[in-house]
Amino acid sequence: MVSVTALLRDLSSPYDPNAKTLAIILAAGHGKRIKSERSKMLHEIWGVSTVERVHRAVSKGLPGCISSVVVGVKAADVAAAIGKRKSTRYVWQEEQNGTGHAVQVALQARIPKTTEHCYVLPGDMGLLNAAEMRSFHKAFLHSGCDMMVLTGIYEGDPSENYYGRIVRAKRTNDAGTASQHVGKVIEIKEHRDILALKEDYTVSYNGESFTFTRDELLAIGEFNSGVYGFKIKPLLKHVKRIGSDNVQKEIYLTDLIAMFNANRLAVGARPASDATVVLGFNNKSALKEMDTIARQRTYELLKDIVTFDDPDHFFLADPIVDQILRLDKKGQPLDIIVGEGVYVGPRVKIGVGLKLARNATVKGTVKFGKNVSVGEGSVLNNYPGQQLVLGDNVEIMVGDQLNGNIRVGRNTRIEGGVRITGSDDHPVRIGRNVRIKGSTYLYGCTIEDGVQMEHCFIKQKRIRAARREDGSIQPVRFYRPMPEGIDSVV
Repeated sequence: MVSVTALLRDLSSPYDPNAKTLAIILAAGHGKRIKSERSKMLHEIWGVSTVERVHRAVSKGLPGCISSVVVGVKAADVAAAIGKRKSTRYVWQEEQNGTGHAVQVALQARIPKTTEHCYVLPGDMGLLNAAEMRSFHKAFLHSGCDMMVLTGIYEGDPSENYYGRIVRAKRTNDAGTASQHVGKVIEIKEHRDILALKEDYTVSYNGESFTFTRDELLAIGEFNSGVYGFKIKPLLKHVKRIGSDNVQKEIYLTDLIAMFNANRLAVGARPASDATVVLGFNNKSALKEMDTIARQRTYELLKDIVTFDDPDHFFLADPIVDQILRLDKKGQPLDIIVGEGVYVGPRVKIGVGLKLARNATVKGTVKFGKNVSVGEGSVLNNYPGQQLVLGDNVEIMVGDQLNGNIRVGRNTRIEGGVRITGSDDHPVRIGRNVRIKGSTYLYGCTIEDGVQMEHCFIKQKRIRAARREDGSIQPVRFYRPMPEGIDSVV
């Protein structure tokens, strides 16, 4: 049996020795409140695990970035979800002892001497995108800060806000004079630690003190997203000094704010440009809400390009969305219709004029020609390495099932309830202008141009276009092989 460390080593790739930016993705926790055997990081937002979405955000949003993914619970599964990627290493946090401890573990690995900045991100932020990371990186560089926190603004009931609060200096300090540091970030106070307070809370900042009641702290709307930017040198110096003097007895990365402030290092906080990108989840309902937001984003991108029968019930994988946007940029009308409940997976290649009826499912490697229609409840699917190719003007009708290695020629019509299967050794090849209908099942067959079939059960045969005396092609109907085991039927 391969050890976890050996597996992580095999999936890891060398760092770019000239990299200036490091991203540490925290993906070691299980997430007890999600109530699942799967790691929290493996739950999906719009068809992609949250940890992979975070990795995409930093890879695309921070050009030249190297990544360290800290894994712990279900380490092998989490690492496999991202897989072997350029300049990405996996670090095992065998004992989960807080976010600060995870960063300590990640930084024990040798990083390039050219590294200038480090970003730390939770692996459950499945709505984070490259645009937000680019914006945060730019703001951090221009701020001159040594540390910056990406924040969100909580607009709901404060009693339901379980995030850590961004505590800033008030306009007036405890001496009753106007503060010289109004708005500066003093610290992040975790929700559990606020609830544990028995009296007012006083904190000092650069020679001034500020007192907050428990209710004042709970009412703070600006919260910590868990995304941080650091200059690498002060981070390396101070991260190893974080202690565990808190309710959870864990090493919190947020304690670095007080350390940086005490050492006259500048700390800043910047609200995200889109409040939804900083959402995380601790339960199934929050995960469902995030998935809904992802679908709404997709609809907003495509609503004036594609016709949706129901904007609340469909799935188009990210690569499909990218294809549609690229085709639209060419200026050609697409005339694509997506019915209610349609599912289209990531390895599909779409064509203009594609019509997908209600509850049609397209998975695997499927390539559509122009003006193809797929009927209600039909399923098109195959295994990795196989291809299902549909030529121009093909009609797949209600309830058809096409599985495996199949090619269908142009102008072919497959009427309702037909099942066609092609394997690697026995592919299906259907010619042009073919008609197939009735309770037909085909496996591993080749059908010549112009053939009409009805109510047939045929395995591994070639169906010729046999012509009658008048030049028409002989239809193939009611073909059934001889039964086996007939003596067993009584």
